[in-house]
Amino acid sequence: MSFFITLVERSDTSRRAIEAAPRVQAMIHKGLSLPEYRAFLRDLYHIVWHFCPIMAVAAARCDDSLRNIRYELYERIEEEKGHEDWVLEDIAAVGGETDVRAATPSAPVQAMIGYNYYASERVHPCSVLGMLYVLEVIASVYGGKAADSIARAIGRETGAGGFRFLSSHATMDAVHMAKLNVLLKTVGDPAAQAAIIEATQVNFHQFGQLFCDGGFVSHLRR
Repeated sequence: MSFFITLVERSDTSRRAIEAAPRVQAMIHKGLSLPEYRAFLRDLYHIVWHFCPIMAVAAARCDDSLRNIRYELYERIEEEKGHEDWVLEDIAAVGGETDVRAATPSAPVQAMIGYNYYASERVHPCSVLGMLYVLEVIASVYGGKAADSIARAIGRETGAGGFRFLSSHATMDAVHMAKLNVLLKTVGDPAAQAAIIEATQVNFHQFGQLFCDGGFVSHLRR
């Protein structure tokens, strides 16, 4: 059995916990209100902004035995850089405040970002693959559905602006998942595998917390 299948099996409970969360179910099937969507994009901006720097930290720690992973991370960085600007475009398109760079993200997002830096630098550089797996699963499986539901809820078309990031990554990350599948099958070191599994479970948990009371809805009470 390939490590990719092992990872899917070991993390499926964590993924399903997100899917079963009431706010996630509501977002997928009923969308979000306009203030909620703006708050969600505000948190999403910080996740996306740190995506490339976290990969860069991990790439810098990959030795020659992890050369193929380092090169894959270089390629991902090139593909993903600047995508935080897409989130800013979406915020502007739905009338949100685009000066979010200096704003503090919700506590779950802070914890998620901090963990990924720590794990990539201090635990194992392959931990970053757990972050990639989680964010690409979420985007490819739920991103398109969420964009359509939110657009209906706020009376917009997804092609009219405000959904560039979610809609594009629903397709883009399906391709990335196929590539990640191939890459993960090359990871045979038990320490690397353990680090990836742990990072996957932590990232699923923290992303799920984004939809709890301390997540993006906390911005609405400020």
